[in-house]
Amino acid sequence: MQNQDTSLRQDAKVIGLVGLAHSISHFSHLILAPLFPWIKQAFQLSYAELGWLMSVFFIVSGIGQALAGFVVDKIGALKVLCFGLLCLGCSALVLGYASSYPILLLGAMLAGLGNSVFHPADYAILNQRISPKRLAYAFSVHGITGNLGWVCAPLFLVGIASTTNWHSALLAAAILPFSILALLLFNRHFLETKIAKKTAHQVQNQEHVLNFLRLPAVWQCFAFFLIIALALGGIQSFAVASLQSMYAMSLVLATSAYTSYMIASALGMVIGGFLASKTSRHDYIIAWAFLISGSVMWLIATGWLPSWFIVGLMGLVGFGAGIAGPSRDLMIRAAAPKNATGRVYGVVYSGLDSGLALAPLLFGVILDANQPKWVFICIGIFQILALLTAVNVGKRTAHGAGALQAN
Repeated sequence: MQNQDTSLRQDAKVIGLVGLAHSISHFSHLILAPLFPWIKQAFQLSYAELGWLMSVFFIVSGIGQALAGFVVDKIGALKVLCFGLLCLGCSALVLGYASSYPILLLGAMLAGLGNSVFHPADYAILNQRISPKRLAYAFSVHGITGNLGWVCAPLFLVGIASTTNWHSALLAAAILPFSILALLLFNRHFLETKIAKKTAHQVQNQEHVLNFLRLPAVWQCFAFFLIIALALGGIQSFAVASLQSMYAMSLVLATSAYTSYMIASALGMVIGGFLASKTSRHDYIIAWAFLISGSVMWLIATGWLPSWFIVGLMGLVGFGAGIAGPSRDLMIRAAAPKNATGRVYGVVYSGLDSGLALAPLLFGVILDANQPKWVFICIGIFQILALLTAVNVGKRTAHGAGALQAN
């Protein structure tokens, strides 16, 4: 009983520390978007130019994430995670002192570099340090803390910018990653991961480390993340502006609708963790969740609904997306060959960054063309495509688990 209690405490501490770091990663996704009203006015930027700031962030993050997985497998996850937090803190300082658009771009690039390490490093730690029976719950908490980072970012940044200015908001944000970096270093013995040693055969055959790229399931997971990121990027970057334009909503009500999405998504992840622990066919959970979310998005796109009703519907969209979260991560784990966890998560999650890089450009052009309903139509289309991709991945991993592990 004592060993079980010790194991539970250790697992809880690892989950908490990794989750806290993950929350700052998601906080950094929105380090600029909530401040767009101030930045747009300060630099006289178009929606497309604002979207490009987000795209630069995720382009750098996507490239870095694919490479970070290899580094995690080579030197360990903790060192890579600490580097990411250091970059995020420095990026907030650069953005806070920005006096021109090129400096904003530089800060966005540095933030993207910092963000790139989290998924490969986090999942490497969780997969190695958490008891298998608690892994679904660990993934659930990991997703929830990420969503809480998304929820806190606009509240933190807009709250400070409204009372002072956007420069002060960004400078205050720099304190967060530096503080968490210190906390992780203090508790580093809980987060160290084993580094896989190469056999003599593997040293002679260097292409072995890239063999996982031959697996169709890995690239289907990449496509899945690309598609869901296109939907997520539209919601994060321009849902508030689109709701204001379509339904003549106030900024407060439109922001409340977005907040409803994020809070409901976190709640969905709690329930999704329990559902994911009860089945091996995680693609079914994902399919039903995105079917609901996509259908509700098309309902919002009609423009026929009372504005107050939108807050609840956006919550329903977020709830569906949240339920899919833990199953999504376990679906990727099923596609990952032994000793390639960091590499697989790095490549697959670079699909997330790729989609988040493309989304602001796509939806920024749509809004500049004054077509807000197409923001929601496109989001719904992407969510339906995501469920089809998930089902395809689920069938492949269910029938090919032995082949995946053999590689």
